[in-house]
Amino acid sequence: MALRGWSVENRRYAAVRQAAAWCYRGGSISAEPRINDRIRVPEVRLVGPSGEQVGIVPLAKALELAQEYDLDLVEVAATARPPVCKLMDYGKFKYESAMKAREARKNQAHTVIKEMKLRPKIDPHDYDTKKGHVVRFLKQGDKVKITIMFRGREQSRPELGFRLLQRLASDVEELGFIESNPKQDGRNMIMVLGPHKKKTEAMAEAREAQAARKAERQGYTPDADADAEAADEAAEAPAEATPEATSEAPAETPSEA
Repeated sequence: MALRGWSVENRRYAAVRQAAAWCYRGGSISAEPRINDRIRVPEVRLVGPSGEQVGIVPLAKALELAQEYDLDLVEVAATARPPVCKLMDYGKFKYESAMKAREARKNQAHTVIKEMKLRPKIDPHDYDTKKGHVVRFLKQGDKVKITIMFRGREQSRPELGFRLLQRLASDVEELGFIESNPKQDGRNMIMVLGPHKKKTEAMAEAREAQAARKAERQGYTPDADADAEAADEAAEAPAEATPEATSEAPAETPSEA
């Protein structure tokens, strides 16, 4: 594409169109750093395997050192002048980075708002079932949005829904609190309950309970270890001398010929 005589705006527009066409054809810009032969600069600022500063060296020399150490030459700062490269095991580095990201996602807590819908004239059995779900959600550290749905003539008696929400909040007050007071929203009345425990605390308790159940299924208990240690100590201790064992046996008398 001939860009001679084009203005700056036209050049930028052409570059954007070319990049868009490349992505549309299936191409993509890699977010991974350049390594080894993919590095296209005459010289680099080299960092050794242990983090020591080697200095600015030609690219050929850096590749030679990487081959000597049986490592990869990884470009860690491409925008620097000259680019900063480090000698490392790139495969191991990618694996450790993936494991760290996975662990971070595992420990990351996302507060989720669960929703539970009730009717003003709910059956007692259904109420207990719904309350059980609310208790489970609060134990998991999630917020719960309680919605009372009014139909027909029930809309003229909002106090029924208000009393039901107050009853539910009172039944689960040990696990949660009223974060948003009951309010009318059209044909519905809404209240939000928040958990006393944080999401991270609930996740930690759930992992501990899961580990305890797994250990119990495998037949492992701390009491069993204590009993085994006591048995080993008893086996290693010397036997106490008894009076019968310590008394001297009577000397034999010679038999008469």
